[in-house]
Amino acid sequence: MKAIDLNLLVALDVLLEERSVTAAAKRLGLSPSATSRTLSRLRSAIGDPLLVQAGRSLVPTPYAEQLAGRVRTLAQDAKAVLMPAPGDVELDRLERTFTIRANEGFVALFAPAIIAAVTDAAPRVRLHFAPKPDKDAAPLRAGTIDLEIGTAGASAPEVRSQLLFRDRFVGAVRSEHPLLKEPVTLERYIAYGHVVTSRRGAWRGPVDDALLELGLRREIVAIVPSFPDALNVARHSDLVALVPRSCVADRGAIAGTVHGFDLPVPTPDLAISAMWHPRFDADAAHRWLRQQVMTTCRIELQRR
Repeated sequence: MKAIDLNLLVALDVLLEERSVTAAAKRLGLSPSATSRTLSRLRSAIGDPLLVQAGRSLVPTPYAEQLAGRVRTLAQDAKAVLMPAPGDVELDRLERTFTIRANEGFVALFAPAIIAAVTDAAPRVRLHFAPKPDKDAAPLRAGTIDLEIGTAGASAPEVRSQLLFRDRFVGAVRSEHPLLKEPVTLERYIAYGHVVTSRRGAWRGPVDDALLELGLRREIVAIVPSFPDALNVARHSDLVALVPRSCVADRGAIAGTVHGFDLPVPTPDLAISAMWHPRFDADAAHRWLRQQVMTTCRIELQRR
């Protein structure tokens, strides 16, 4: 079998990301001329130009764009294989910043407890809770996100996931709302205006699908970007919010201003998972973080 130079794989990963011989050379610790020769070797080995000149920059060929995701994964896996096997984590000496991407509802409910659990055990660890504008798996693949929290998608089949908890949608209204004076029937539920949560501006969701099967519809008055926003609108109006049960499990009891109730139509459960790229499977510190997040979420839900 012909010998394979894994350095070419690493170089290709960097070149495809930087799209610049000069920038790639800095990251690889090579001179621009050496990096240019490496690109020539890659072109010869693969049989494709890979990166071509477009003005003052380089652009990838269609084949290079197809390769980019696979190359990144292979390069990271190769590095992981050739690194020393991880041992036990010395938590008191662990210095690392973990980035967790989650929506505002999860951050509001669980971040304080997660931060306390993590920093109590590993005081030099820092946590960055990043916003979640979409379900794009690119940050996980690129390594800019360590852990993502939410419902698992199908866009990145290689991504690992672990169930944290199951949730379900409920209705939420201010405590003195007239809807609460009698049992919440279908007719009474759809008689009021509604506020829903959608980052994409979707006016229809699982509740609307269930109502449509019954020949009914509700009036959606407003769309907001997060579940805490929806609760805030419901707290100060007669609009009915649709939120996960975990969002009102203890907030209404504490504030005394929001009351959750079971929906009069069935909706699918929400499977909330922690997701990560397989490059972190063997990372002892990452495994420890995942366990901390899972344990803390379960403890917090039991408290509620």
